[in-house]
Amino acid sequence: MPELPEVETTVRGLACHLEGERIARVAVNRPDLRRPFPPDLVQVLTGTRVTSLGRRAKYGLLHLDRGSTMVFHLGMSGRWRIDPVATDKHDHLVLETEAGVRLALNDARRFGSVDLVETSALDAFGPFVMMGPEPLGDMFTPGQLKAALAGRIAPIKQMLLDQRIVAGLGNIYVCEALHRAGIRPDRAAGRVSKTALERLVPAVKQVLAEAIAAGGSTIRDYAQPSGELGYFAASWAVYGREGHACPCGGSVERLVQGGRSTFWCRGCQK
Repeated sequence: MPELPEVETTVRGLACHLEGERIARVAVNRPDLRRPFPPDLVQVLTGTRVTSLGRRAKYGLLHLDRGSTMVFHLGMSGRWRIDPVATDKHDHLVLETEAGVRLALNDARRFGSVDLVETSALDAFGPFVMMGPEPLGDMFTPGQLKAALAGRIAPIKQMLLDQRIVAGLGNIYVCEALHRAGIRPDRAAGRVSKTALERLVPAVKQVLAEAIAAGGSTIRDYAQPSGELGYFAASWAVYGREGHACPCGGSVERLVQGGRSTFWCRGCQK
C-alpha cells in the first residue's frame, strides 16, 4: 500500500501539472472505487481551477477555486499517470487541463477513493476528525508523543500505526524508524522512556524525509506520476530483510503484530 512518502511524492508530481491550471474535461469511467464517486464530481471539477495541492496523512488534496477540495486515497494499488500514451482499463478517473495535460487515476484493485469536501470543512471530513498530528509537522514532538502514549500497554509499533496518535505512518517506515531509534517494536508504548522518544521522533522525520527524496519505495504496483519507481527500498535496514545481517552485527527477525509483519533486530533494539 502506498504510504505517506509515496502520497507526498504523488502530490508533488501532480502539482507540477495541476497547480494554477484549469480543468477542461473530466471523465469518470466506472461508478465507484472502494465507494461510489461523488455524483457531482464531473460537474464540480469541469471548468474549475486547481489553486493548490496538499496532503493529509495518506490522502492527497486538490484545492479548487470554487471552495471545494477533491480528496483522494490511493488504496492498495492506486497511482496517477501523466499523459498516458493509451488509456488503460484501470484508468477510472481522467482529468485534462486547458494546457492539454491528461492525468489518469489508475487503480487496478479499486481500494482507493475520491471525495469532494468543502475546503472550509476539511477538518470535519470523516477520516480526518480524530487524526493525530502530521509526523513531519511541528506538532509531532517527543512531549506530544509521550502524552499520547501515557498508560498504553499496546506495543509501540501498533500505537505508531494508530492514526489517532500520529497521522499517516505505515508499516514500512515505522519498522525503519524504530530500528534507527533502537526501540523494540513489542515494548509497551506507555513504558517507552522520554529519552527513547527523543530518538524516535527525529528518526521518524528523517526516514520519511529520506523516503520522499528517493521517490518512495517500490511496492508491487506503486510508481510515481512520472512513471518512475521509487528507490528508497534500497535503503531499508530491516523491512523485508528477515535473516539478513543488521549493521550492529545481529540478525533481522520477523514477528507478526496485529496481522502485519514487523522486522527488527534484538541486537540493537531494546
